[in-house]
Amino acid sequence: MNHWDAIVIGAGIIGLSLAIELRKQGLRVLVVEKGEPGREASWAAGGMLSDCPLETSPGLQELATASAGMYPEFVGELESESGLTIDLRSVGTLVFVDRRTEPGPGWAGPNSPTGQGYALPGPLAELEPVLRTDDGSTALYVPERCVDPRQLTAAALAAARHRGVELSCGEGVLGVEVENERACGVRTRKTRFTADTVVNCAGAWAQQIAPSRPPTRPVKGQMLAIVMPEKEMVRHVVRTPDVYLIPRSDGRMVIGATAEEAGFDKQTVPETIERLRRAAIDRVPSLADARIQEAWAGLRPGTPDALPILGPTTTRGYFVATGHFRDGILLAPVTAKIMAQIITGSAPELDVTRFSAQRFSP
Repeated sequence: MNHWDAIVIGAGIIGLSLAIELRKQGLRVLVVEKGEPGREASWAAGGMLSDCPLETSPGLQELATASAGMYPEFVGELESESGLTIDLRSVGTLVFVDRRTEPGPGWAGPNSPTGQGYALPGPLAELEPVLRTDDGSTALYVPERCVDPRQLTAAALAAARHRGVELSCGEGVLGVEVENERACGVRTRKTRFTADTVVNCAGAWAQQIAPSRPPTRPVKGQMLAIVMPEKEMVRHVVRTPDVYLIPRSDGRMVIGATAEEAGFDKQTVPETIERLRRAAIDRVPSLADARIQEAWAGLRPGTPDALPILGPTTTRGYFVATGHFRDGILLAPVTAKIMAQIITGSAPELDVTRFSAQRFSP
């Protein structure tokens, strides 16, 4: 029977990024995926790399800021090793807030004591001429990036294979094997794989894997993609209280997204998709005749406190990196780096004790 230094459960962007990072440290790595690599939450995501205080909880701010800063190098490395192109855009985001609503305490707005503002870099009518602006809302500018998650995950998969990461797909992990109180591998319905280290990166399905079942749950998000009438009709990401719009370089626009407690249901609801489409048209009226290319739903891995679960479990050799909720794409590079440091016995560059699985212990 083959033996690996590490087994990673789950071939989403978190699992693949970690597998690559562990290979960089010289470990032999196997990724075990229940279905097709990268086709769950990573495939369904929007790809906004937001670390601004308006969207990021204080507990996640340091991790989010560090990961957002790693993205150009992260994408460049994946492109180099995979030979694939990743659509990473740095145009920025326009956030529309209701004038009657005070920004949250973490928001360093134009009138904040820090003096750090998010003023528009130019007249809104020049930045995005097609946007409707007569609804009483205020537009703020956030200098953040966005990425195409499907291209990112495909490149991560190709880069992992290029580095010699092995994959076993089509069979889910039923549990982690433990001997002498230490993880020693995983079991599926048909076989066992042995390793010195096991990492649970199974996203919304992480809680199904014993022992130390991390308290993740699926949070459904419905989205759609349209073809813009003109390729560069909208250049910035646009966020409103009702919808977000993410233009891609190929002329598509992603529109999302709901957040539903619906178990493992991934069916789209026509009425919900239409509501999202109408919200997009309300902000960009010229999208009224745009063709819907695709509609889908994904399952984000939520946790009781909406923060990820990172680090060792109470079982030696068994680690968890899951529960990233809306931020799996954003947090992939920093999660991979910090988890690889923890697994190989190095001091992590950032303190992640607040994300420990033990915070949920009785």
